[in-house]
Order: sequence, then C-alpha cells, then structure tokens
Amino acid sequence: MFGFINGFLKRSQRERFRFSKFPSHWLAILQANVPLYTRLSTSDRKQLEWKVQAFLAEKRFEGCGGLTITDEMTVTIAGHACLLLLHRDTNFYPGLYSIVLYPSAFLVPVKHNFDDAFGIVHEGVDVLCGEAWSTGALVLSWDEVCQASLDDRDGTNVTLHEFAHLLDMESGEADGTPILKNHKRHMSWVTVFEKEFQRHCRVTRRGRSTVLDEYGAEHPAEFFAVATEAFFENSVALKQQHPELYNEIKGYYQQDPVTWLL
Repeated sequence: MFGFINGFLKRSQRERFRFSKFPSHWLAILQANVPLYTRLSTSDRKQLEWKVQAFLAEKRFEGCGGLTITDEMTVTIAGHACLLLLHRDTNFYPGLYSIVLYPSAFLVPVKHNFDDAFGIVHEGVDVLCGEAWSTGALVLSWDEVCQASLDDRDGTNVTLHEFAHLLDMESGEADGTPILKNHKRHMSWVTVFEKEFQRHCRVTRRGRSTVLDEYGAEHPAEFFAVATEAFFENSVALKQQHPELYNEIKGYYQQDPVTWLL
C-alpha cells in the first residue's frame, strides 16, 4: 500500500511540474552548462525543463571532499540526465536515490586477481571521474562534469556516460542491453549491438581511432555508454560510420540528434 501511495504522489507531483514556471536562474544554468539544451526544439526544451524539476525533487545530492552542493551543480547534472529521458515513458531512474559529487577525480579501492602460482589477491586503487552503482548511488567528479559541458561535440560526457549505465542496469544488470519496447526491438538490438561491439574491439586492438571512444571495448556495458555519448555529442559522425548502431540507439532514446544541426 505504501508503495502505491508513494507512486501516486510522485506522479501527481510530476504532473504539476509540467505546468509550473521554470526558475529563471536554473534556465541560465541550462543554457550555459548544457549546450545540447540550446539545440532542442521549443517543445523539447519545455519537456526537459519540467523533467529537471521532477528529477531534482526526487533525488538527493551529496558533496564529498569538502565540496558544497550548489544549484549550478544540481541543475547541470539533472539537465544531462533528463536529456536521456526525453520522449520516453520513464520512471526517472527509479533505482537512483543519491548523486555523490567529488571536486575532482576520486579514488576507489579495488582488488586485482592475478593468475600466478600463489593465487595472491593484490589490492590497489583506481582513479575515476564517474561511477554508477547498482545500490542506488551515482558518483561524479564535478571537474569532469564541467569539462564535458565546455564542448558538446567531442563525444565525451561523463554525466551522459554514467546515466546511460543506470538505464542499462534497469534490465537487471549492466550488459549493454537496456529495457526495450518488445521482443522484436530486443532481437534487433542484440544483433546489431553484438556485431558493432565486436567490430569496435577489433578496431581498438589494431590501434585505430573512431568516433567511439576506445574504452567502449572494455565491456558491452561500456560500449553502450560510450555509444550514448557519441550519439548525443557526435551524432553526424556516428551515423556516418555506424548507421545501424545509430538507428538502434535512435529507436531506444526516441531522438535524432542529427536533426538538431539542420
């Protein structure tokens, strides 16, 4: 019963945001820090604005390493996160409860298993600028968020990347295949995605660069996140070099960023 009531209240609140005035100082932040916002049609901008309001009403932001959370930080991140939700019937990243922000790149302890004669487990740290957790948190470096906001055509955006991971996880695990509309769409996605992922792995091994970041060869989940970055930030090149992949992603996000440049 509690879940039903909570869901009803959320839906009611979201509906109110559709018709509420978007704060002017938030609008200035979107225009300055989410360059993709300025490419959208008027109707898409309005949709993004109310979704940003809903997102910020439902998610918690936490500062680490002495960082104080500001409106600039929350609106910038929400703007990028909600860009992935346009035109889609979505529940606003239902598994996400907290966005954790560090001033810059952060350290994450890891265990490396080496296949040696002694079976020793070596502990160390990884330096990261973003990480999505299945436990309900997403961690970002504010420096990297800002850097991505300066250039919306370089195909690199840590916020888009990490929120793409969250969409991927909604299907149960991060495997590069998010929840799709039906079985036909699922089969088409799997066929194209597997072919394109293997192709990207071959190209990366040969040391060749493409519109897709080489990090996408690490795992299918990373390939989906990297492809999402390229789809929104380097759409023309992605469509030219990987037309089938572009069409699959376009079908999933129900957007066509190439048309934003016309």
